[in-house]
Amino acid sequence: MSAAMHVVCTQCGSINRIAAGKPACEGRCGKCGATLFTGQPADVTGDGLDRQIARSDIPIVVDIWAAWCGPCRVMAPEYEAAARRLEPDFRFLKLDSEAEPAMASRLGIRGIPTMLLFHGGHEVARKSGAMPSSQISAWLRQHTGPGRVTA
Repeated sequence: MSAAMHVVCTQCGSINRIAAGKPACEGRCGKCGATLFTGQPADVTGDGLDRQIARSDIPIVVDIWAAWCGPCRVMAPEYEAAARRLEPDFRFLKLDSEAEPAMASRLGIRGIPTMLLFHGGHEVARKSGAMPSSQISAWLRQHTGPGRVTA
């Protein structure tokens, strides 16, 4: 990491600054003490997603899913594998469309699973349908450049 970056804690929503040259994967929230990157996608509410998108300097990857969705259940371990491999270069989040129907509607979700990529406060890309972790990595590389996705 060549510059300081801001990362939103998935536990308490606090904005944390990680200094240049410090390993982001070792970062802890200054407010609640939670580990900032666990290698696991974090569940998020609509408000939490808005805060992550608006205040994080790293790209945000969101899996829109529901418990009743078979393809969502198939993709879940692949999404988790991508998170283990690609954090802290990306923040991996999961938004339950059943628990957050207003946010799913606002995002224009028509089918699930759908992955959204946000960076700089804006949606950069979206992809519907289940996919393996290698395809998730390739999709992210396509939209963020080869230097960011190393796996």
